[in-house]
Amino acid sequence: MTATQSYEETLMTLSKASVTQHFDAFVDIDWDNPDYAIHHDDPRWILPEVDPLGRHQWYKSLPRERQIEIGLWRQANITKVGLQFEQVLIGGIMWHVFFLKNGNPEFRYSTHEATEECHHTQMFQEFVNRTGLDVPGGPRWFRALAPFLPLAAPVLPEIFFAGILAGEEPIDHLQKSVLRAGNDMHPLLQRIMQIHVAEEARHIGFAHQFITHHTARLSRPRRAFLSVMYPLIMRTLCDVIMVPSQEVTDAVGIPREVIKDIYWRDDESRKLLKDLFADARMLAEEADLMNPVSRRIWRLMRIDGPPARFRSQPAA
Repeated sequence: MTATQSYEETLMTLSKASVTQHFDAFVDIDWDNPDYAIHHDDPRWILPEVDPLGRHQWYKSLPRERQIEIGLWRQANITKVGLQFEQVLIGGIMWHVFFLKNGNPEFRYSTHEATEECHHTQMFQEFVNRTGLDVPGGPRWFRALAPFLPLAAPVLPEIFFAGILAGEEPIDHLQKSVLRAGNDMHPLLQRIMQIHVAEEARHIGFAHQFITHHTARLSRPRRAFLSVMYPLIMRTLCDVIMVPSQEVTDAVGIPREVIKDIYWRDDESRKLLKDLFADARMLAEEADLMNPVSRRIWRLMRIDGPPARFRSQPAA
């Protein structure tokens, strides 16, 4: 079997899985369940230890009411950032498939993924709406650029899908860590995370397959360019997702020194930053995107380290 045949079989497997196992934002979540109601005095909004802000001494020293307030803001804003990333992905996919030739199996799987991401944006926005918080999501510069980012998909598809991974990997890592920790979390947020993690496994798998398959067919200069851009994109978009913007920190009163400490100055946060991209480093090795120059960029971005041995390997 050729590499192309293997790639096409993988896409067909992913497409069939999207048919047999998929979720609808307004079918698979019982929004009117009284247990899912959002109350601003619910202690389950207190951030868990696996969240970088939740384990910081400044946050732990706050009165219970403030921990709940900041925790709900944090969860709502991360959800809004995730929604914005999904919107960029959907737009990029539509541009990408517009130029595909008849018979290309990427069309079917990509449109399955776009359908699933639309349901994700619906459940994310519904959650934000029900919190009653007017959270901004990503920083202003990202929100200004976001409508134009999908235009890169047909021109630089490998760069675009690297950007998609840079958005998906940190959220996926954080949500899996929260779910594995088994904390007493709000059941609505837990249900949303469960659905998102289940479907993102396919989406991340496709991005890995796409980059590996297409990178093998790039010219040496273009592969060299991608190898350098890959870690830069990873780190830049990681900060968009993980680091609360100044709008958010000002709104809830988090000192800037605390933010600087958490992202990414203390030892625990530096380890987390490296752990977030173990899968991305594995992909870089597999796709021949690690070379002396790109390795230096990974170190400069402070996201270097050993690659994962398998997808979603739990951090030590």
